[in-house]
Amino acid sequence: MSPQNHPDAGAAAPRELAARFEQEFGAAPDGVWQAPGRVNLIGEHTDYNEGFVLPFAIDRTARVAVAARPDSAVRLLSTYGDQGLVTTSLESLQPGTAKGWTKYPLGVIWALRERGIDVPGLDLLLDSNVPLGAGLSSSHAIECAVITALNDLTGAGLAAEDMVLATQRAENDFVGAPTGIMDQSASLRGSKGHAVFLDCRDQAARLVPFETEPAGLVLLVIDTKVSHSHADGGYASRRASCELGAEVMGVKALRDLEVVDLEEASGLLDEVTFRRVRHVVTENRRVVQAVELLGGPGPGAIGPLLDASHASMRDDFEISCPELDLAVDTSRANGSIGARMTGGGFGGAAIALTPVQAEQKVRDAVVKAFADAGFAVPDIFTVFPAAGAMRIA
Repeated sequence: MSPQNHPDAGAAAPRELAARFEQEFGAAPDGVWQAPGRVNLIGEHTDYNEGFVLPFAIDRTARVAVAARPDSAVRLLSTYGDQGLVTTSLESLQPGTAKGWTKYPLGVIWALRERGIDVPGLDLLLDSNVPLGAGLSSSHAIECAVITALNDLTGAGLAAEDMVLATQRAENDFVGAPTGIMDQSASLRGSKGHAVFLDCRDQAARLVPFETEPAGLVLLVIDTKVSHSHADGGYASRRASCELGAEVMGVKALRDLEVVDLEEASGLLDEVTFRRVRHVVTENRRVVQAVELLGGPGPGAIGPLLDASHASMRDDFEISCPELDLAVDTSRANGSIGARMTGGGFGGAAIALTPVQAEQKVRDAVVKAFADAGFAVPDIFTVFPAAGAMRIA
């Protein structure tokens, strides 16, 4: 397993990353910044429909050491991968031209310059232990670490809400992925021991207590090793269906529909569009219910909502895959109180809310089930709600 994909591989300590930066670029960095990946507890494909989501920042981070340059050159290097040093310039940044991981920091630079912020040339060294392609938002972790660094270095004074919109523009217009604002909101606004209840219409956010340990639970992430990409046609087609559904129903966004409106929608929409709409409408309701339960009986009460969410994504939104379904079904059958795929779909990871005493049984059962099915060996690890993006050196 490559180091960047190993969930237990710690990100380089700030001092180590700074030393590596000085070795590679010949001078010390101006600082080191980090931003976490995220797990979406519930609320999938509701963000770009101006709905509700409930993600949390996780204890897996992307870290960047950065130094401003006196010229317009941009030099990028990662501690992993084989791309080597990538050199470009501020003037040459154009949407769709960057390759690999570099499109994320370059997209942030481009988006800030488009906002009129005077971003200097820079040297940047990236390290990350957010598993790639697992639906834990490794790309947004990079973007949020970079924008936090550049906000500090330029003195731009951007609020979290502004940084969210800038990174969304980087994703949408530079990278070419039609994503919403959930991932970067979790990374920039997360807090230890909490999930972020986010209204994607106006960016109103409220921290909701979410701690598994006091409830005798663990949240397992099951990385199926089926890589996914938000920039592919599956994600874009789902978004187009949602926009069509809102247009036919005469609302600004699917957020404006309630469960009681689904009967009318079934008579106006074709079957596929209706099912896409039904997922978003019912998923929004499940997010609100989860927030209510976490504020009352606690995380042990949300299992049925996780189960219902997965069924909706599997059957109505059709973004699951055999590996995700097997991970979810096997977890439930061996003691998890609720499980669902998380992230954009078409691969990536599932989460399983599991009593501590059943953790090993679930782990063993999932590994065996994958082996019996001829699937790749999954990575299984725990995550905890962690702090959001910050300067660390």
